[in-house]
Amino acid sequence: MYLIRMTNCAFFARHGVHDEEERLGQRFYVDAALTVDPGRALEEDAIEGTVNYGDAFQVIEAIITGERRFLIEALALEVGKALTARFPQIKRAEITVRKPNAPVPGVLDHVEVTVVWPQ
Repeated sequence: MYLIRMTNCAFFARHGVHDEEERLGQRFYVDAALTVDPGRALEEDAIEGTVNYGDAFQVIEAIITGERRFLIEALALEVGKALTARFPQIKRAEITVRKPNAPVPGVLDHVEVTVVWPQ
């Protein structure tokens, strides 16, 4: 097994419970830590047997910029499920979604959740 990390993938989207979050939108940041079964891909230096980073980014982007979700937890789970479905060599996907402008009554850098799939 080996690990692929995609860090700080940035997207503009409209997720959240409050109507203002949908109306205004904001940036969301996604990290994906993917545990991959290499099969023979590493020894053969063959992209066909591994995870294409560009394709993985597009899977993440389609979900984050797609249908509105109230929970960033739901977004993270959907990303993990989609990546493992698209790339069967991914045996574990740890997905973190960060929301820098979470509507909380205080000062914070961001709120983030991490979901592991399969659980």
